[in-house]
Amino acid sequence: QVQLVESGGGLVQAGGSARLSCAASGVIFSWNDMAWYRQAPGKQRELVAVITSGGRTNYADSVKGRFTISRDNAKNTMYLQMNSLKPEDTAVYYCNTDGRLLSYWGQGTQVTVSS
Repeated sequence: QVQLVESGGGLVQAGGSARLSCAASGVIFSWNDMAWYRQAPGKQRELVAVITSGGRTNYADSVKGRFTISRDNAKNTMYLQMNSLKPEDTAVYYCNTDGRLLSYWGQGTQVTVSS
């Protein structure tokens, strides 16, 4: 069964950095496009960044130039390097990938940016 486990969240000061990880199991990781989403209190879940199986990346306008998505297929792990963090980046961050029939999500990791 597919399992996605996020880690690396926490409390960060504005202007600081954090690195999230997503460890995947139960999938042929290198074949899958992977994504980071986030959900702030009272808001809908939004796409933050995507990395394809071929390594192409795409970002939400709100994080372009500050966040970097990457993957290590040998470790079945995806990363999100977040720099110049802002209070509006505060959210629960989720790892996501799609199977043939289902979409899979991690449990989420909280990132709180204090001003």
